[in-house]
Order: sequence, then C-alpha cells, then structure tokens
Amino acid sequence: MVAKKLGKIVSKIVSILLFLLLISLLYVVVSTKVSGGESQLFGYQVKSVLSGSMEPSIHTGSVIAIKSGGDLNNFQKGDVITYRTMENPEFLITHRVKEIHVTDSLVQYITKGDANDAVDPEPIPASNVVGKYSGVTIPYLGYILAYSKTSMGAILLLILPGVLILSYNILQLVRRLRQLEKENRLVKQSLEG
Repeated sequence: MVAKKLGKIVSKIVSILLFLLLISLLYVVVSTKVSGGESQLFGYQVKSVLSGSMEPSIHTGSVIAIKSGGDLNNFQKGDVITYRTMENPEFLITHRVKEIHVTDSLVQYITKGDANDAVDPEPIPASNVVGKYSGVTIPYLGYILAYSKTSMGAILLLILPGVLILSYNILQLVRRLRQLEKENRLVKQSLEG
C-alpha cells in the first residue's frame, strides 16, 4: 500500500517535471525566435558564451544573465561587462574591465578576457555596453540555446519533450492496465475457488 502511494507520488512528480521541461523549452525557443536572440528573463538578458576568453570564470557553452540599462558610464575596474564590438554591432563580447578612460566626459573601457594574454585592441565606448554580468551562470545551457536558434533545433526542442511526456504516459497506462488485469484475474480466481 505504501509502495503504491509512493509510486503514484513519483509518477506525478515525473509528469510535472516533464511538463515544466516542455514549457521551459517552449519559452526558450519561442522567445529566441521572436526576439532574434535577445531573450529576457526577469529583467535580465540571457546570453550564450561561445568562446573560452573568460575561462575559468565563465565556461564556454554557459548561459549568463546580463543586467542591462542603468548608468553605462559607471562601471568599475574588475566589473564584467557585455558590449557590442565596433566592427559588428550584432556581435557581443563579455570581458572584464581593466581600465577606465574619461576624456571630455566620454567614458571608454579597456577590457580583457580572463583567459587572454593581452587587453582587447580597442577601447569600448560606454554607448556600446549592453550591460553588466550579474554573476549568474548556467553551464552548458548555451549550447542548447545556440542549437534552438536553428530550424532543426527549434523543431527538436519542441517535439522531444512532447514525445517524452507522451511516452511516459503510455508507459503509465500500460502498467495500470496490467495491474487491472492482474486484479481481475485474482477476483475471478477467488470467485471460482
């Protein structure tokens, strides 16, 4: 009796977790497609780290949370910021502030990746800064987010959780039918005997 109740509880927990996985992946895929990769969650931008320039602080393939907005002229030495490059504004880099230069009220940051030997070649104007790294990192999720931006990835990430939920529920149904069949045989045997 206790094992049966425990089995039901475990079954419900697994079903809820699979459903939450489906909803989470649906949110990630849809928000990534709609926003063109500018995912926002609770006021933070979610960014994938696709290089090892900030190792070991931030690992390749991680997802980091960036607090955007605020006073972009007010970062301190040691802060980790995400910024748009001068050559390609669509390309983002997350590096640590090494120096701050202020000339004629124009603030520029000298940045460097923790794993790099030298500072970045160009100072970064405050206007190119997207935000400050919040310290929140989720390892390996960046690979999934990058994959979700592809057509095949979006399809797979939407279908896979649904298939898992369906398969799990079919398995539960088969188990319950076998259990009912066994109970019916026992009742039939007790009536005959």
